Amino acid sequence: MMYSDGAYTCRQGKLDLLGFGFRPQKDIGIQVLVMRYPSSLVFHERRLWKEEALRRVASGETPRVRALVKKTGIIRSDWSVRREGQTSECEESEAEVGAVHHSPVTKLLPSYTNRCRVEASTVHQSSFTTSLKSAWHFQLVLRLQPLHFETDEVLNAKKVKLRSELQDPGTVTSKGTTMDPSREFMRDVKRVVVKVGTAVVTRPDGKLALGRLGAVCEQVKELLQEGIEVIFVTSGAVGVGRQKLRHQRMMNSSFVDLQRPQSDLDGKACAAVGQSGLMALYDHLFDLLDVACAQLLVTDNDFKNPAFREQLLDTCHTLIGLRVVPVFNENDAISTRKAPYKDSTGIFWDNDSLAALLALELKADLLILLSDVEGLYTGPPSDPKSKLIHTYLKEKHDDMVTFGEKSRVGRGGMTAKVYAAWNAASAGIPVVITSGFGSKGLQRVLCGEKIGTLFHKDANRWVALKETGAREMAVAARNASRRLQALSTAERRQALLDVADALEANEALIRAENDADLEIAHQAKTSPSLIGRLTIKQGKITALANSIRVLADMKEPVGKILQRTEVAEGLVLEKTTCPLGVVLVIFESRPDALVQIASLAIRSGNGLLLKGGKEAMRSNAILHKVITDALPKSVGPALIGLVTTREEIPDLLKLDDTIDLVIPRGSNQLVSQIKESTKIPVLGHADGVCHIYVDKAADVDKAQRIIMDSKLDYPAACNAMETLLVHEALVEDGRLEKLVFALQSAGVSLYGGPRAVEKLRLPKAANFHTEYSALACTVEIVEDENAAIDHIHEFGSAHTDCIVTEDNDIAEKFLQSVDSAAIFRNASTRFCDGARFGLGAEVGISTSRIHARGPVGVEGLLTTRWLLRGDGHLVSGDRGVVYTHRNLSNEESFKSLANGDASCNGSAH
Repeated sequence: MMYSDGAYTCRQGKLDLLGFGFRPQKDIGIQVLVMRYPSSLVFHERRLWKEEALRRVASGETPRVRALVKKTGIIRSDWSVRREGQTSECEESEAEVGAVHHSPVTKLLPSYTNRCRVEASTVHQSSFTTSLKSAWHFQLVLRLQPLHFETDEVLNAKKVKLRSELQDPGTVTSKGTTMDPSREFMRDVKRVVVKVGTAVVTRPDGKLALGRLGAVCEQVKELLQEGIEVIFVTSGAVGVGRQKLRHQRMMNSSFVDLQRPQSDLDGKACAAVGQSGLMALYDHLFDLLDVACAQLLVTDNDFKNPAFREQLLDTCHTLIGLRVVPVFNENDAISTRKAPYKDSTGIFWDNDSLAALLALELKADLLILLSDVEGLYTGPPSDPKSKLIHTYLKEKHDDMVTFGEKSRVGRGGMTAKVYAAWNAASAGIPVVITSGFGSKGLQRVLCGEKIGTLFHKDANRWVALKETGAREMAVAARNASRRLQALSTAERRQALLDVADALEANEALIRAENDADLEIAHQAKTSPSLIGRLTIKQGKITALANSIRVLADMKEPVGKILQRTEVAEGLVLEKTTCPLGVVLVIFESRPDALVQIASLAIRSGNGLLLKGGKEAMRSNAILHKVITDALPKSVGPALIGLVTTREEIPDLLKLDDTIDLVIPRGSNQLVSQIKESTKIPVLGHADGVCHIYVDKAADVDKAQRIIMDSKLDYPAACNAMETLLVHEALVEDGRLEKLVFALQSAGVSLYGGPRAVEKLRLPKAANFHTEYSALACTVEIVEDENAAIDHIHEFGSAHTDCIVTEDNDIAEKFLQSVDSAAIFRNASTRFCDGARFGLGAEVGISTSRIHARGPVGVEGLLTTRWLLRGDGHLVSGDRGVVYTHRNLSNEESFKSLANGDASCNGSAH
């Protein structure tokens, strides 16, 4: 019998830890998974972290054990506690798959949940916890029925899938985040080299950082459990030895000796003293985690011998096969170089370059260099102006990066790491430099989070050689908008038609990218309402293309003459429409919003900057590419810029000299935050808490149809009904019961205000100002239309509100009194939409009280300018000028223009 990280290995075969089956030979009957945990593990440094881990194993909460439960028929478990040869057995228990399994576990495990009951009278927790050095052990034995046989290739494929689909909350990206496109190769990583720098191994005072080292070892253990092979490279021997020798010299010196100048300690001696102590520490830490490790000391001269390199490869493969972690370190004590911590010659010259060399020799899939900073910065990390480089591109960053001082304790610091990382990446080994101070750094890297600095041979796929900054992007959009305005009406119309055709031609590609976004959203357990907004449904692309064609056929909005005035004889003034300039739109996770906003920008001649929700990252990217590729070459793709990171938003909000309007589509909080952060005018699209008030004079059947359409047609829309107000007369005659029954029969969850709770026995609404964006709404009973109006003003969002009544006087009172962007009578709130209003499309629905309110179409993206045509007219103190200020009709004005000038379609703004 051999215990190997929880796997019971025997002559006949090996149980697959990930639960996808095992590879038995012909006489296998039952496989056994055994986990042993000594007491020193549980109570090491007075922490119960391992106790919690075992509790999760027992309750089936970890994906590894949960996968085993799903794949097997019956699970039998035996719990036992023993000390110095004495064993206290607990009764066996059995549970069918899917049943709640109450294991009679020893009292050593507290009852964290009712899924894992703790019962044992022979062992007392208090006496156990006070005897930390006792040789107590407890073990869990899971007897599993054999699984179906599968090949190695199938098993490996399933393991990769498991890591991406059944991830432990401690090893996945933080909630709401997704795998960065530049890190997607992490899904296929099976072997990783981890190098720990001296700054991670030691504290600022030179002593060992036991907490950090313990955390790193725990992360290595978790990687092993996920089926990832780990090769460990450590620095710190010289630093550990120097600390020991300094302490010894101090203890053996007299007070007089200590007053004299102290000579520097020899690096080789420090390495010789420190290597044994450092390895002993790793051996102890890994042993506490039931992980075996092996020390391998090498020098650069060793690698000159082909036989050595071949033997090294064989030894490492053997150790990895035995689930032993190889721990490498340069043997500085016997290095032939005079000053190995300064000399940079040879095959490798420090542990960073050693790690890179080993990654190549052992054919690793990834090299992780752990440092005391988050990664590579453009300057010293302590400089506030320095920025973290997420993906290193030598052609771009080589001259940009300014290195600070070398490591406080190591040999080369960041300079050595960058050189080693670039060499490894050039040879095809991806490298990530990141901080070793976090508790889940390795897991976050392997889950594809955008942390640290990535070195990759294909870095140019993700990093532009010349990145466009916020100002450059805005200026480019403005210049492109001026070129767009110079086009004729027919040319701008054709540009929109080309965009519509391109969307339909690329529908399959767009839907594929949207499906990828949806898959990530489902894995992140995103709310159904958000998934509904994110989904591009069947027929949506065609509908969007048709709406663009409607917009193209609209009357030319730019250059429209709003007013013509004769100022004086022969001096004619015109007020015309023109684009705003550059508009920044921050919108929610609705990919179709990008299409509508972009088409409106093209129609109105505006430059556009877009920032969509991260949940729709892929959908937005492909839609942006399809649209910009279809623009006229004379205009260029810079007309519509796509902002991809949240970090760029603050810089854009400072550009009040370049960006002319900000439209945030989201919550009141978002709108308020943006208003506080910028001097640019803000067109706020806030919450959609829409009301329907059913008056006593309402036709109940008509009211029911309106209510059902307003709630059920698209519950996630901002114009869906969220609050139903009813006149108290409907309670008395039973009409309210009919409306409530209809909603509940359709699956709508109802929450009541105080009066509705009392009359209808509904659960209490948490807040009247609630936008459910789902199959739910609030119901409240009011005294009359005046009470309904007051309720809407107090709790509404000034979006869309409706009255259902046959009384004309009450209806007009409601329409004139409610202060909302859209007020309806006897019509569904879902009509509040730019396309349905005949605007072609909408950039959003504004609840602000500025130039545009309600659905904002082309006209909301236009402003005005004045064109004055004269013939040598002078003010000259107003002497000799006779002002007529006469309004002119189009015919009269054209007659008054001696040169026959016509209004232009637009000009540079």
